[in-house]
Amino acid sequence: MFAATDARLLNNAELEFYRDNGYVVAADLLSAQELSDFIDSEESVDPDSGPRGLQNHNHDEAWDRVARHPNVVTIVRQLLGGRPWVLQSMYMAKQPSGGTGVALHQDTHYIRNEPNTLMACWVAFNDTGPDNGGLCVVPGSHKKGLFETDRVRESEQHTAWEKDYEMKGPDGEEWVEPMYSFDIHAYSEDEVTKLEVPAGSGVFFTSMTIHGSYANLTQDRRRLAFATHFVREGTWVYRKDLQDMVAAN
Repeated sequence: MFAATDARLLNNAELEFYRDNGYVVAADLLSAQELSDFIDSEESVDPDSGPRGLQNHNHDEAWDRVARHPNVVTIVRQLLGGRPWVLQSMYMAKQPSGGTGVALHQDTHYIRNEPNTLMACWVAFNDTGPDNGGLCVVPGSHKKGLFETDRVRESEQHTAWEKDYEMKGPDGEEWVEPMYSFDIHAYSEDEVTKLEVPAGSGVFFTSMTIHGSYANLTQDRRRLAFATHFVREGTWVYRKDLQDMVAAN
């Protein structure tokens, strides 16, 4: 099912960096063949078949191979200190010549969970960096609590949307909660760290780490990335559309 590779753990220096900064970059999570196989599979999908959704890993083998890849899951288990469950996966193909990014946010804004064990792994499917709208982070922001948000400031840089989500608490109570494309105004573009992440490598970060991306300013290079969100076993996720979780291993 997966490439024959020994899943590795983060070393002590990487773990310390993650604790201090709220993220860490890990090299060579997926092979070139695995990247190519997924891209080929995704590009064969009929574009008129509708939105891909956030839980394709539950029914699409290609998505499942990435979301539950042992090189990713082994590190997630190490960072969470328990068995990880997959609740969301996203493939993000940002087009050249201005393809917009996601404004600065903390994932907890979008995915409330108790206790807050939410974290993500963002894997680059081609070489990514500041020029083609790669991932950016605010180191240490995970230690400063949940930031206030507002509307998107830069529509030429970031996608703006608004949607109502059905919620359900652990006591069975249900309600509808409006959400929008959050933007943390406490930081500007020149205050974030823009990461260079080569194809096959990934970024692990907490749900409290401020992150986002900017527009793809290249003329001929897409920015391809796959993000999977995990929680530790026993965590309650409030959004009903994400409650159909699957054990990562």
